[in-house]
Amino acid sequence: MFAGFQKDQRHVNGVDIAYRMGGSGPGLLLLHGHPQTHVIWHKVAAQLAEHFTVVAADLRGYGDSSKPEADEAHANYSKREMGRDGVELMRSLGFETFSVLAHDRGARVAHRLALDHPQQVTRMVLLDIAPTLAMYSQTDEAFARAYWHWFFLIRPAPLPESLIEGNPEQYLRSVMGSRSAGLSPFTDEAFSEYVRCLSLPGAARGVCEDYRAAASIDLEHDRIDIDAGHHLPMPLMVLWGAQGIVGRCFDPLKEWQQIASNVRGRALSGGHYLAEEVPEELLSHVLPFLS
Repeated sequence: MFAGFQKDQRHVNGVDIAYRMGGSGPGLLLLHGHPQTHVIWHKVAAQLAEHFTVVAADLRGYGDSSKPEADEAHANYSKREMGRDGVELMRSLGFETFSVLAHDRGARVAHRLALDHPQQVTRMVLLDIAPTLAMYSQTDEAFARAYWHWFFLIRPAPLPESLIEGNPEQYLRSVMGSRSAGLSPFTDEAFSEYVRCLSLPGAARGVCEDYRAAASIDLEHDRIDIDAGHHLPMPLMVLWGAQGIVGRCFDPLKEWQQIASNVRGRALSGGHYLAEEVPEELLSHVLPFLS
């Protein structure tokens, strides 16, 4: 995986962020989702690197990046801090401005990054999410059953952490295998990497704190921006899976149009894990838009 990419890490914003970098041209930051790592991009990275300098990073709390201790307000895992990680990482690599392609949790980080640092983001693509506040406020039984982990992971420590640490692979198979495509999109090599990383010390804490922040401090930040009338100003593309839960339970394009000034979007033929389920279809939309 990632032939021709350099694997490294940088100390930025008080944490070590692991990443792979390859290609040449304008900067493109890739941010992954839960419960995975930057490896989700292994089927599209080479094609993206023909047009961009691709930086595929592990979010703090995930992969080989730092996993800070928890704090009472969950600020260490707020999307504000995680977004600042991305900005400082790209700056340290020589990119004051860059585009973003992000999935799931990484897309929530990208949303906050773009609100806090709009001058840094030229274009952005978000995969298979609606805004976090909209999803929480519109939760119904169908969503709660499908996204049960949203409500499990925010329980107070140490219960969720202990259960994940007891069998990280079982947790991965339960979460990832319960989506529309099952485990078929994931190569053995990629899945083994997800297991390795979720088994690292502090990984379960990082996962849980990411979700606890999303259900608390992140919502506070989002409400402040909405009350102030702040919109995402950069061109935004939102894509979601036609077989996924987000498109069934929400109207993603409508939700993003309420908080973004220049947004387009559509469903793709896959489910939640678009970069691994339908990589060629994803590239057919992402490359023209980002270019």
